Amino acid sequence: MKKSKTKAVIVVTPARLNTTRALALAGYFGTMLFLMLWIIWLAPPQIPKSIALAIGLLPLLLPLRGMLHGRVYTHSWAGFLALPYFAFGIDAAIHRTEKPWLGLILVVCSTAWFFGCAYYSKYRKIAANADISNEQQADQDT
Repeated sequence: MKKSKTKAVIVVTPARLNTTRALALAGYFGTMLFLMLWIIWLAPPQIPKSIALAIGLLPLLLPLRGMLHGRVYTHSWAGFLALPYFAFGIDAAIHRTEKPWLGLILVVCSTAWFFGCAYYSKYRKIAANADISNEQQADQDT
């Protein structure tokens, strides 16, 4: 018996693109806002706040423009920038016995950022390939 090789077709709708982009932006800005609140107000570190803010927030400024413009390449690599914040959140949730919920909130925000970026870039690439194949099909029909 031969197995048929069929590919699953993913239909990319504008609603799906908008949802994944909104998830990526919500996770991104949620991570940024929560880190500011954490460092300034919720649990200030032992080092000066300005140094802690620079260490925590300057890397977050790198993908800002590309994410606001919806660029696929920026979303692709910005999702990986969420992983150190995820790891920091896991570490804080495990080792901060007085306030483990701070780490859990950071884990949720960075996870939303990562998966939003991953799926947004995936769906945009699928939509772009579908547009190219539709144009080629229209050219062959004429």
